[in-house]
Amino acid sequence: MKMIGFNKGSGVGDEHGLFDVEGPMPVPGPRDVLVRVRAVGVNPLDTKVRAGLVEVPERVVTLGWDAAGTVHAVGSEVTLFAPGQAVYYAGSFDRAGANAEYHLVDERIAGAMPASLDFAQAASVPLAALTAWQLLFERFAIAPGDMQPRGSLLVLGGAGGVGSMLIQLARQLTGFTVIATASRGDSMAWCRAMGAHHVIDHTLPLAAQVAALSVAPVRHVAALSHTAQHAAALVELIAPHGKLAVIDDHDVFDAAPLKGKSISLHWEMVFTRPLFATDDMLEQHRILQRVARLLDDGVLRHTVRQRLSPMDAATLRRAHALLERGGQPGKIVVGD
Repeated sequence: MKMIGFNKGSGVGDEHGLFDVEGPMPVPGPRDVLVRVRAVGVNPLDTKVRAGLVEVPERVVTLGWDAAGTVHAVGSEVTLFAPGQAVYYAGSFDRAGANAEYHLVDERIAGAMPASLDFAQAASVPLAALTAWQLLFERFAIAPGDMQPRGSLLVLGGAGGVGSMLIQLARQLTGFTVIATASRGDSMAWCRAMGAHHVIDHTLPLAAQVAALSVAPVRHVAALSHTAQHAAALVELIAPHGKLAVIDDHDVFDAAPLKGKSISLHWEMVFTRPLFATDDMLEQHRILQRVARLLDDGVLRHTVRQRLSPMDAATLRRAHALLERGGQPGKIVVGD
């Protein structure tokens, strides 16, 4: 099969950082589905693994942890899917990624693709939706659909892939007043289009901007990017007994300043269930099934901002360059 390999530690401008190569057809394990990949979403994780900033096992020979395609074959114990079905999923970064013609994924972390979306649109959803859902409804322990007033939720870095889904879920399925941060005009407009009640500029003092809104206290903060840079400001503005959830990477994170206000700290890592084969791995399938229904019902929308094709190394190098340049809201997808 065709696949796109990568050289660990390569820069975004290295023409050999991502390369076209032939590889063996994957063989499904008992709970695996073999997917004919039609489109992939490109995420910061892809660029970090390529650059050597995030370590993965040697067996991970391809990138790509957001995908949509059709089931080509199934393992001996698979019960959720059959050949020919369209699926979408985020996979797990201890296995090869979906930058390939065919790809294996455990059935328990895949979902039936939303009927209302094409493959490229569907590939923009899984990783961001799973991260946002688990942060909001598991880490913050809010029941989806509970619309009682809960104060304000601040989404730091609202225009990215996770922020775009988190804003939508919080606006549609909770009683939060949603405050997003962005710094460019198009990013601010994007956050409003996703459903944010208010948008503030994260290059300016956060607490003063929140105070000027005359909204309910910020009791929950979803810190999606540059958390360390804004940590002091977040502690200043979050209400006592509040909750801070973090998804970005840190060599060291100083939680001591949270003590005075009894602020609880929550980490969200979307791959925890598949990495540790937790007893509740199937929950990711259930989440993707529910997200698909919300998309088909028009409650949520996909977050594609740019589509590139064909699926080859040159196109993916371009996608990585766009992502590392920054400043573009929503998601970049490659494929059909």
